[in-house]
Amino acid sequence: MSAVEPAQLHEVHDSLPDPHTVSHMADVFSLLGDSGRLRILTALLGGSLRVRDIAAVTHQSQSSVSHALRLLRAHHVVTATRSGREAHYELADQHVRELLELALAHVQHEA
Repeated sequence: MSAVEPAQLHEVHDSLPDPHTVSHMADVFSLLGDSGRLRILTALLGGSLRVRDIAAVTHQSQSSVSHALRLLRAHHVVTATRSGREAHYELADQHVRELLELALAHVQHEA
């Protein structure tokens, strides 16, 4: 194996994201590392849902779903839209959807 050229190392170094960005990325992956939150997020792949609907389809308590959704909202992974007294939750953006779909495709490919 040949030695890496200093110019190539410099190019790689310059392409790395700043520490703040890397920390934020780690936060997102940490959020996705919990199976309960992942069940919630994959349920939201189908569209907007209320807490009680998410709890029903994921077989989790409404309390644990609400707690997870607060955390996911705080990190801009999901958004909520109020309709009277109820909130409807959905994935925050296409990037979150793509991360989930890629993870699903990877796991299904491995199986």
